[in-house]
Amino acid sequence: MRDLIVTENITLDGVIDGTGDWFNLADDPTADQADLVAALREQSEASDAFLLGRVTFEDMRAYWPHVKDDPSGIGDYLNKVSKYVVSRTMRDPRWKPSTVLAGLDEIRALKSQTGKDIVTTGSITLVRALIAAGLVDEYRLFVYPVVLGHGEKLFTGAADVPPLHLVETRPFRSGVVLLRYRPTPA
Repeated sequence: MRDLIVTENITLDGVIDGTGDWFNLADDPTADQADLVAALREQSEASDAFLLGRVTFEDMRAYWPHVKDDPSGIGDYLNKVSKYVVSRTMRDPRWKPSTVLAGLDEIRALKSQTGKDIVTTGSITLVRALIAAGLVDEYRLFVYPVVLGHGEKLFTGAADVPPLHLVETRPFRSGVVLLRYRPTPA
C-alpha cells in the first residue's frame, strides 16, 4: 500500500493560501535554498504520483509546462510524474501524463496499488476531504517564518486535526523548517 503525503507551504500562523507569494524565497537573491531544494528533490524521488484538486491542477498546468531552466527541478518533476486530478467536471486534463479521478474511492484504489508515495499539495478542498476520510499517511509542512494574520488555513479547528506524532524536524538555512507528522496509530 502506498503512502499519501500532504505537503504544504505554511506560515507560522497556519495559513496555506498562496496569495501574495509569501513562500517564494527564490525572489530573494540573498536566500540560500540549496538544502531546501535538496529536500524537495528527495520528496520527488520518493514519489511517482501527484494528486491535485481541479483548481490547483489548472493553476499548475497554466504555469509549469512553460517554465524553462528551473534550477529546483520541480518543473521537470511535475511535467514527467503521473498526475491525478480529482474533478467532477474535467474530461481532458491537457497535461500529460494526467488522469482524472472522480473521488475518494478512486484515490483509495490508487493507494492500494504498488508504487511509491502519492504527494498532494495545495488543493485545500481535496486535502480536507482526504483528512476527513482518514486517507492521509503523512503531513510534510514547510513552515515559513511569516505571519499573515488572514488566509485559508490547513486546519479550521481542533476537531479537524487527527492525533499526530512528529517524525522529523529539519531546519533550512533560509529560515524555513520542515515538520513531518504522521497520524498516531489507534
